[in-house]
Amino acid sequence: MEQVKGKLIALGGGDDEGLIRLIRSEICDINSNIEVIATATPKALDAVDSGHAYKEAFEELGCSSVNFMRIDEEHEADQPANLERIEKADVIFFTGGDQLRLAKFLNGSKLLDIMSRRYREEDIIISGTSAGAAVMSDRMIYDGYGHYSLIKGEMKTTIGFGFINNVYIDTHFAERGRFGRLAHAVAHDPTHIGIGLSEETGIIIKEGDQVEVFGPGVVTIIDASKVRFSRVRKAEENEPIAVENLVMHLLTEGYRYCLRDHLFQPVEHQTTLNGNRLTA
Repeated sequence: MEQVKGKLIALGGGDDEGLIRLIRSEICDINSNIEVIATATPKALDAVDSGHAYKEAFEELGCSSVNFMRIDEEHEADQPANLERIEKADVIFFTGGDQLRLAKFLNGSKLLDIMSRRYREEDIIISGTSAGAAVMSDRMIYDGYGHYSLIKGEMKTTIGFGFINNVYIDTHFAERGRFGRLAHAVAHDPTHIGIGLSEETGIIIKEGDQVEVFGPGVVTIIDASKVRFSRVRKAEENEPIAVENLVMHLLTEGYRYCLRDHLFQPVEHQTTLNGNRLTA
């Protein structure tokens, strides 16, 4: 698993005030360049309203350089001005909506290539909520409802942005009953680890490996690396799947999961005393 310098911050949807404040706390300079991308919102006017609303939310916390970047049916991703702005961005924020729209308008673009390179090589924050979180990994789930998602053919995935590989990130997880589709996804692709984000709850992924939780809810980890039997790929269409030994973890704030080592552990809390960092 590649070690990277950037951070991913993903929220499971719902009230995102905590996410905005967390991003603000992660940037030291109020003049940091923040780019808001609302492409996931289907209607143009709604996307503009959403983009400007997030712009104002960051500005209310003192951020002085916040911009809204339009990428949609009438605004191509690879405009020279967009490429220049993304080269200078310290934070890139994707709003919620439909992750298929994000994939449609950004996958294969120079803009996404720049984001990916800078995420690997530089201290940049890439963040998103709901659809903006689900699209971050190399593959993403875009369909699957309740118990039907445990039937072959009812859970659907496609290519995501690939900031992090071998991971599925699912959102609105507990609230919309999405355990089945995430379990199905990782059982189908056992090299992938499933991360289910409850609303108002999210993760910070550091070094492309350490998944730390923030917010009041629960993050669900589903790991298929120890599966002993699976009939997922051999099942016929419309048949239920059978899997033995899927491993699940429930994380709350104060805990993390290391993707590389498949390891659940508490986060070491650090405090500062007279300028010296102490580990609690």
